Amino acid sequence: MREKLKITEGIFPMPVLMIATYNEDGSVNVMNAAWGTMQERDTVALNLTESHKTVQNIKARKAFTVSIADAAHVKEADYFGVESGNRTPDKFVRSGLTAVRAECVDAPVISEFPLCLECEFIEYQTNDYGCGVIGKVVNVTADESVMKDGKIDMSLVNAIAFDPYTHGYYRVTERVGDAFKDGLALK
Repeated sequence: MREKLKITEGIFPMPVLMIATYNEDGSVNVMNAAWGTMQERDTVALNLTESHKTVQNIKARKAFTVSIADAAHVKEADYFGVESGNRTPDKFVRSGLTAVRAECVDAPVISEFPLCLECEFIEYQTNDYGCGVIGKVVNVTADESVMKDGKIDMSLVNAIAFDPYTHGYYRVTERVGDAFKDGLALK
């Protein structure tokens, strides 16, 4: 028997994405966004409202980075979601994390998050079903600590996912199969 649930953003897991930009004064701003995905191989779609300081920065600088949050920094990642850059301009400094300038875009890379996509701003979609910020991925970097044999090892990234039903964060680490291979056994 199935139980009826309240309608919520019910796809699990939802990514915990750190969207980083520069403010007008060059200081770092970061927000936590769970509503984001790859639209194509090199295109990111983020469902963000224009009232976010991050969106204002993206439009002004034409760039942003998307980092995958990890279990070691869940407190900081959550802080970036509960505090607004509109209210607290120095929220990044308060987090204690560090940043470096991205190699290919005018945006910061948060040093402590192991995987980062550098994105050029394409457009902001604003309609009833638009998804907000669209960006083109122009560079992807990973900390050497999450690399194995020249490839990223997602189990080492220790990524976290958001559970919209209980508002929890979960570690995403164990590989359970091989995509585009395991299903071939049923052909």
